[in-house]
Amino acid sequence: MYKYFSSRALRWMQTMTFAIKEINQRSDLLPQLKLGFHIRDSCDDIPVSLRALLLLVNGLPDKGVERNNNGSNLGCAAVQRTVSPVVIGDAGSGVAVALLRSLGSFHVPLVSYFASCTCLSDQKEFPTFMRTMPSDAFQVRALARLVSHFGWTWVGVIGAESDYARFAIQLFLQESVQYGVCAAYAHFYPAGLNQQALDELLDVIQMAFSKVIINFSSESEMQAILTEIRRRNISGLQWIASEAWATATALWEEFGDLLTGTLGFAIRRAEEIPGLSQHLISLRPSYIHQTAFLAEFWEETFNCRLNLSVNNHSHGINNYFDRLPCKGTENLNDVYSAYSDVTQLRVSYNVYKAVYLVAHALHDMANCQVGKGPFLNGTCADPKNFKPWQLLHYMKHTNFSALGEKVNFYQNGDPIAYYDLVNWQRRPDGSLDLVKVGFYDASLPAERSLVINDSTIQWPVGNQASRSVCSDNCPPGSRVARRKGEPICCFDCVPCAEGEVSNKTDSLECLRCSQDTWPNKARDLCLPKTIEYLSYHELVGTVLCVISVVGACISLSMLAIFLIYKDTPLVRANNRELSFLLLAFLAVCFLVGLLFIGEPSDWLCRFRYPAFGISFALCISCLLAKTAVVLMAFRSTLPGSRAMKWFGPNQQRASVFLGTAIQVIICLIWLLTNPPHAKNNTNYHSATIIIECVTGSEVGFWCVLGYIGILACMCLLMAFLARKLPDNFNEAKFITFSMLIFFAVWITFIPVYVSTPGKYTVAVHIFAILASSFGLLFCIFAPKCYIIILKPGQNNKKNIMQR
Repeated sequence: MYKYFSSRALRWMQTMTFAIKEINQRSDLLPQLKLGFHIRDSCDDIPVSLRALLLLVNGLPDKGVERNNNGSNLGCAAVQRTVSPVVIGDAGSGVAVALLRSLGSFHVPLVSYFASCTCLSDQKEFPTFMRTMPSDAFQVRALARLVSHFGWTWVGVIGAESDYARFAIQLFLQESVQYGVCAAYAHFYPAGLNQQALDELLDVIQMAFSKVIINFSSESEMQAILTEIRRRNISGLQWIASEAWATATALWEEFGDLLTGTLGFAIRRAEEIPGLSQHLISLRPSYIHQTAFLAEFWEETFNCRLNLSVNNHSHGINNYFDRLPCKGTENLNDVYSAYSDVTQLRVSYNVYKAVYLVAHALHDMANCQVGKGPFLNGTCADPKNFKPWQLLHYMKHTNFSALGEKVNFYQNGDPIAYYDLVNWQRRPDGSLDLVKVGFYDASLPAERSLVINDSTIQWPVGNQASRSVCSDNCPPGSRVARRKGEPICCFDCVPCAEGEVSNKTDSLECLRCSQDTWPNKARDLCLPKTIEYLSYHELVGTVLCVISVVGACISLSMLAIFLIYKDTPLVRANNRELSFLLLAFLAVCFLVGLLFIGEPSDWLCRFRYPAFGISFALCISCLLAKTAVVLMAFRSTLPGSRAMKWFGPNQQRASVFLGTAIQVIICLIWLLTNPPHAKNNTNYHSATIIIECVTGSEVGFWCVLGYIGILACMCLLMAFLARKLPDNFNEAKFITFSMLIFFAVWITFIPVYVSTPGKYTVAVHIFAILASSFGLLFCIFAPKCYIIILKPGQNNKKNIMQR
């Protein structure tokens, strides 16, 4: 029951009478028929509504307009048998549901102009229902799109305990999921809000920290909520209005500061209904004092009492009988009233269309041709004596135009949905301006159905939309991690794992970069990995390259010295042929180090390791042969010894060839079975691609290295045995020193080689090659070159033979 008289609802009633009057004056619509009406007040109360309905469908008193007061007693004797074939109303979804369940046995059509509950779209349960008000299914879809558009993912949803709010909130909770929107709370409060219910509601609102609240309620409940919000001094809320109060301008006068920036979907607005404004303000006291609705409105508006008025309601403002008599000069043009305000003709426009729906259905019925009718055997209904279900058939199939708008209906009796998105803005003079900032048109494709002009919106606080989220957005470089047991809008942001990126906000997962790329520091972009190998252009590579070339040059220089002085006693006494071979092979060993510098490739890797193994096998084989010559030469001086004839020049060359041939065979087997090859290695540094040569067969690599070690061990053993032979220029001790250096280098090399990552592995390998080569070169040939160049006087047979 409304506490105050609803001037807005009276405008709806007057719009109906205006539309009927307009139709009756038309010559192109129902020319042979006239429409009549009976109006009763439902008081937004189901028992009152049901009693009024039964009077309408069975017959009612002769009075053209009657107000059904709660508790009135109209007996059957006072009823004239005047049956209503169609009912227009009620405005409330809950009352409409109750009326329809009672109308079922009468098959009387009911056309609502404001009941939007989705439940009423069920034609199996409510086959006689139609409406000019869109179903809440469309409004809810629009609301979900709206909150998603502004990035509000944490919204409060409240509504009065009614079919309208219950179905609307249930639909919103289902629809919002696909847009990533969560309800911080969904709270129902009783229609008659008491202080306890208000306290519970406001406690929920304050505890949830949601700045955006969607309210499915009527104007009266909203007024009570705003009063309590003001008492608690709560501000900064972004209200989202359902169509039930989206244009309730009466709230602005008292709560304008709390409602500035409110957004809501309002039903389609008629710019103007020609003649309606004059019809509304044409009321005069002389002919309204006997009509309860009009009398009550007049006395409420001007705070006076009409003579012989049928109104006795004071609505708690003051004692009715204390009011002064009306002067009879009152004029609606002199006061503002929601009744005469035609700037927002929305519900009134729905009433207007509902009347025209019935009129056009009757017109179609009147134009039916016998034999082509929609009923049994092609029969038509008599427009002056028809059944309600026959009228319903025509209403279901009626399409018409009203004020230039095409009015169509779905099979379930719902109209094509269209909403204006209105924004409550404050004019400079403080009054309310309902500004259209967008629209929702359900007839358009889903991606274009909602249009919003953000720049024209006035917000409650500041110049932009408030933030209302459970968790802040996860920036690029992180992903959403759901919190167990909480809504999907509440989550933590987890940085992407190593090697993964996310390049958009609120990514549900991170994507792994390709093998050739790696995340940047922010982990929102995959960048090409750094390619690493020992290059000629970097310092280490340049230094090793220079040392290798210098070592080769020194070896060749010593070879040149030995060739120049090949006939001197010192050169001849040290097995000059093996010395020439050893110096040449040492130069090759130095140059082999160059093969380890530069970008590896398969062919380079397959040439690098065999070249290293064979060159060192040549050098050590030469040393082994030289050492053997020293030992054999000493033994040949003993009486009866013929050892030297088994180790002449041919045998020396054969031993070098044999020692090297074994290494060549090992390398060939290695290359044919599982050869070395180039590989992009990311195991050491994920952000770096190390291009390296892998051995392919580890057995092959260690066999090559192991064979060199065997040759070196044999050489060291023989040199050690010959170290004290009586000769001034005995090579054995120099070979011993060189072998000790060789072993020190390569024994140290193995653990360092295994543990050093990337290009430094190659650098260690080159260093080992150079160090061992320099050891052999300087220990064996440096003393001889010193004598040849700097002490030529000692290069004679006497000094060589002297013990």
